[in-house]
Amino acid sequence: MLFWIIAAALVAVIALLFALALWRGREDDDMAPAASYDVQVYRDQLRDLDRDVERGVTSREEAERAKLEISRRMLEADRKAQAGSDLSMAPKAATIALVIGGAVIFGGAFWLYGRIGAEGYEDQPLAMRFQNADKLYDSRPSQEEAEKMAKARQLDQPQSDPKFAELMQRLRDAVAKNPNDPKGLELLARNEAAMGNFDAAWKAQQRLVALKGDQASADDYAQLGELMVVAAGGLITSEAEKTFASALQKDPKNGLSLYYVGLMMAQNARGDRAFRIWDGLLRNSENSDPWVPMIRQNINELAWLAGESDYTPPMPRGVGPSQADIAAAADMTPAERQQMIRGMVEQLNDRLAQEGGSADDWARLISSLRMIGEVDRADAVYGEAKGKFASRPEDLAKIDAAHKAPAGKALQDEGGAPAAPAQAAPMMPGPTAEQMKDAASMSPEDRQQMIQGMVDGLFDRLTTEGGTPAEWARVISSLATLGEVDRAKEAWGEAQQALADDPDALAQVQLAAQRAGVAE
Repeated sequence: MLFWIIAAALVAVIALLFALALWRGREDDDMAPAASYDVQVYRDQLRDLDRDVERGVTSREEAERAKLEISRRMLEADRKAQAGSDLSMAPKAATIALVIGGAVIFGGAFWLYGRIGAEGYEDQPLAMRFQNADKLYDSRPSQEEAEKMAKARQLDQPQSDPKFAELMQRLRDAVAKNPNDPKGLELLARNEAAMGNFDAAWKAQQRLVALKGDQASADDYAQLGELMVVAAGGLITSEAEKTFASALQKDPKNGLSLYYVGLMMAQNARGDRAFRIWDGLLRNSENSDPWVPMIRQNINELAWLAGESDYTPPMPRGVGPSQADIAAAADMTPAERQQMIRGMVEQLNDRLAQEGGSADDWARLISSLRMIGEVDRADAVYGEAKGKFASRPEDLAKIDAAHKAPAGKALQDEGGAPAAPAQAAPMMPGPTAEQMKDAASMSPEDRQQMIQGMVDGLFDRLTTEGGTPAEWARVISSLATLGEVDRAKEAWGEAQQALADDPDALAQVQLAAQRAGVAE
């Protein structure tokens, strides 16, 4: 209420100032009648002078001098009368404008405050917000307290099937008789969760983790933490947090644990930290990972809280053709293969137009369009991408490198190398159609030997004779895929030396090296 009293007082003061300004304007308007009266007096004096001359009271010379002085005063009075007339008209228009403008300003201010204001909410500097977040973090309820609150809010659960309930009771009895059976504990935890008994589920999982000891995996800890979170009604307690920390000690890249740690940061008013964690997780997740939809649904809001006003969520890995798709392409005719590749490019184009994407995605689309010969479309996409990433020099370098990729005349020449799928970045030459058909008919061992031979040959040629940026990128990606990380790092080092004088080409190779995990 105090706020509204202060606001009303301020409005009244400002309105009073406006009224005083208008009142002063009206006082100035009083000059107009006085000046008009003076003009009339001076006219009467001129007529009196003429009469005095006729009666001989005043000489003609004195009358002329008096007329000059009276005329001068009459002109000055007339000027004031005209000025007063102008002033008398101006405040009327000004008054209307001020009344309308004041109503709009004050009405708009109160409307806006009613929409987004918070009455009685004190100012919160950044340091105070961090302090409040720490208090919120420290005051979290325990696992037991959180479960009690969750049960109080929980609706009545539907009755389970009597046969399933009987089987569950048998399972519980069997585990009670043999508490050190890991298989029994695993089944018990899974089925208790299926029945909605999450408290019993996480306790069974906890006994399983304790039974495994040092052999317990990061996934075992992550599943335990998830069951604890569900039992607590979605709240991540300090006990669950310690469980996820144990999982991340065993595997710092455990996706489920990273997701819940990020969620914990968001729950405790640290959306900036949650964004950093989820952004990194999204970049390293497969599209099929269960946490990906939830992250993509909320990460834009977290990005805004973290100060990333123009953030575009990256696409998870695994978006693109599968190995089965690539193998099937070997049996296609050139026309069918062209249609498949064009479809991939169009899918990527549609996704970027509707959902946006990272700089890598835009670079893939640009290089893909150039590779299939659609240079005009590539140029148009390049112009749009430059506008999106103008404030990010590193991302803009990727876009520029893709725009400088060689342009093809068509998707492929008859019998030539097919254009790389839109999922690959940067676009690199691949095996010929004949090589793909031969590889499809080989045994796995022979196919592996053939691929290894091609990669070794390319590696030897590049390290001795050099080659194009696409070839360097191809050999680095291939070696990393084959598990030869040290040789991939060696190839990246050789590429840095060979392409040191060409920053654009080096950026293209660096992108492939980063994707292969051999460059920062």
